Amino acid sequence: MARLSQLAAAGAVLGLLAACAVPPTGTGPNAVAAYDAAVASIGCEMVNEPQYRAVEFQTGMTREQTIEMGQYRMAAGAAQPIPGGGVRLTTGPCAA
Repeated sequence: MARLSQLAAAGAVLGLLAACAVPPTGTGPNAVAAYDAAVASIGCEMVNEPQYRAVEFQTGMTREQTIEMGQYRMAAGAAQPIPGGGVRLTTGPCAA
């Protein structure tokens, strides 16, 4: 679980440093909407293993693609990193 948090935190930093935001390699045109819907269905935050697995199952993405999509959404201003690791979606049904 600590490893997952470390990966998510590292991914958040890389995502924020990205010069141009592009969806993960190998994802289709509907991937962003599928990711957003999946994250919304688990309460708008991905912090722990069951949450990541639920999003992976719903979207058909790999773990790497799921992490990259979180980075992409942060770079696009649609999500924020969670202190200690993880991602919180901030748009659509997850807007505060």
